[in-house]
Amino acid sequence: MDETGDSLIGGVVLAAGRSTRFGESNKLLEAIDGTPLVTRAARTAVQSSLDEVAVVLGYDSDAVADALSAFDLPARYNDDYADGQSTSVRAGVEFAREADWDAAVFLLGDMPFVETRTLDRLLDAYRAGEGDIVAPRYEGKRGNPVLFDARHFDALGNVDGDRGGRELVMEHDGTRFVDVDDAGVLRDIDSEADLRTYVAEE
Repeated sequence: MDETGDSLIGGVVLAAGRSTRFGESNKLLEAIDGTPLVTRAARTAVQSSLDEVAVVLGYDSDAVADALSAFDLPARYNDDYADGQSTSVRAGVEFAREADWDAAVFLLGDMPFVETRTLDRLLDAYRAGEGDIVAPRYEGKRGNPVLFDARHFDALGNVDGDRGGRELVMEHDGTRFVDVDDAGVLRDIDSEADLRTYVAEE
């Protein structure tokens, strides 16, 4: 808890992956209107009502860190980034524990279209006690980012591969889905075609 007794909620930007499906370049550094994808994702977190924001780095860490330099975020390096997203989630959980967060939101560095107001809706739902896992839903489809109460940190630390926390979200009785009008919660960039398509739709 923070000094006012409210829950301390932090955000973790997952920005360690190799983006193997994108091709030669690092997709996180691809620009939309002159701003790298990962910068846009981090900006959403920083501009929200999150109490703190951190980033997990791995592949191409110097360049990604440079793209985020304006935010001066604390960083955790993931040596095992090649083993999948779960390794970055574990690194984020370690940071959250050390920071004594009551809950953590995991944001994907390759999802640059999520709106700040959407993130704030997740935080409001959690603070209102509506669920201890809170995820956005757009037109009936579950999206990202996802908030996890600290009681789930052990379970998140035990996931493996590229699954992240998806199974936990879908199987836990305390999950709250917040319906939003933000298609950005579904738009992750895996390929150059994805980037072209989503930019055209904006």
